[in-house]
Amino acid sequence: MDQKDQTKEPFTEYGRYSYADYLSWQMDEMVELIKGKVFRSATAAPRRIHQEISGKIFYLLYKFLENHSCKVYEAPFDVRLPVKSKNNEDIDTVVQPDICVICDKSKLDDLGCIGAPDLIVEILSPGSNKKELKNKYEVYEESGVLEYWIIHPDERTVMAYTLEEGIYVPSRLMTSGDVIQSVSISGFQLDLNYVFKDLD
Repeated sequence: MDQKDQTKEPFTEYGRYSYADYLSWQMDEMVELIKGKVFRSATAAPRRIHQEISGKIFYLLYKFLENHSCKVYEAPFDVRLPVKSKNNEDIDTVVQPDICVICDKSKLDDLGCIGAPDLIVEILSPGSNKKELKNKYEVYEESGVLEYWIIHPDERTVMAYTLEEGIYVPSRLMTSGDVIQSVSISGFQLDLNYVFKDLD
């Protein structure tokens, strides 16, 4: 086998893959599967502001959920969203949300989460907007993720979507001065003054 064959990627842009395929790949970059299609990470590593926002929110959730049945995880953490069955060959969506909260411990196993988290937080990165705003929005809604927050670091804004009768209902656009009241995590509040301060 020549060097070219050794470095050949295990997937193509137009292929359709399952979680079983995903497990067989040896990749140096983060990839996600959405309805069988491969999505690469938009950048080699998240930007500094992305990581600061993620760290603040994860810290607040972690502290709030101490001695609580719900668990919070941050990327990289595989969330499998099965449709037909939980067999690896049948699952065609596996994502790595920036932050997710799972309250049903039966959804947790050694590989991550199988089934819809209660809360997902995604922080936009350059080049990822379409994936987060369209592709992930659709699979999160279809899979039954109760609450989905999309954070735009550059604009310092948040949109919160709450699942009602299978359809996401959006909040108004929120920014510094607003406090998000979580619907899925009873009693949890996120002060956006804290999230967006000292980022420059």
